[in-house]
Amino acid sequence: MSEMTKTLRILEPYPGIYAYYDGRVSRKRLHAEGPNWLDDGAYSLGVASYAIVDGQEALVYDTHISPDHGQAIRGHLNGIGVTGIRVVLSHWHKDHIAGNAAFADCEIIALKLTAERLAENRRKIETADPPIEPVVMPTTTFGEKLELVVGRRKIELHHFAIHSADGNVVWLPEEKLLLAGDTLEDTVTYVSEAAEIGTHISELARMRTWPVAGILPAHGDPDRIGSGGYGPQLIDANRAYLRRLAGSIAAGEKADPLLKSFVAEELASGAILYFAPYETVHASNIAAARAALDH
Repeated sequence: MSEMTKTLRILEPYPGIYAYYDGRVSRKRLHAEGPNWLDDGAYSLGVASYAIVDGQEALVYDTHISPDHGQAIRGHLNGIGVTGIRVVLSHWHKDHIAGNAAFADCEIIALKLTAERLAENRRKIETADPPIEPVVMPTTTFGEKLELVVGRRKIELHHFAIHSADGNVVWLPEEKLLLAGDTLEDTVTYVSEAAEIGTHISELARMRTWPVAGILPAHGDPDRIGSGGYGPQLIDANRAYLRRLAGSIAAGEKADPLLKSFVAEELASGAILYFAPYETVHASNIAAARAALDH
């Protein structure tokens, strides 16, 4: 185990579905004391990548926050007898593709949009702090939906323009289980494309029509993820947050700067859990929504 992966936890929320969770470790930083995307955007909030395993086959959903994390995922899968691995990317953001190099000899599946975004932003990604170099690109792309089989498990990939225009979720129709990437988040979604909040809200409404029994997000509470994830109320909570945020900004009102009170209703219902570092995310979301309205 490398220094980078000493706090990595391997959870099994469902038989044959593994969550590789790292972060949310008090007073711990992995990369540097100064501001950087790995510590501040991913590790501080907690992040999970997943593997769906049946027999000797596995589908890895996102490759985590560093090449070492990718290698740790691959090492675990090899250790339980997996010999065939395919990778699926949830979207193009750094904390989901940083471990791609560990799977450079595998099929890497992504939306066409994700491949385009990675190509457009390759230079920024490779010179980020910390850098992700080289950016290992998808080998297979699709448009809206792709059906796969892992062992005996039926899996569907679906495009949802939530959080990022290239959001790609994993749906297990027989288990009614949704692996959501960044399309859903606890405590609240991170607004990365503020001009598209209206699209995100309508896409969340579309997602809510699915018969979802369980949700495993990329960013959430490790105990809840490990014990089976979230209910469909997480979709409602994320949508309510965006509607409340967009509504207050559009009305020229001051959005409550305290996240704990802004989402008090959803916290009281248990749909989401309060995690203090999301106060910073909320402040960023308010600023982004205001800036988008000004333009």
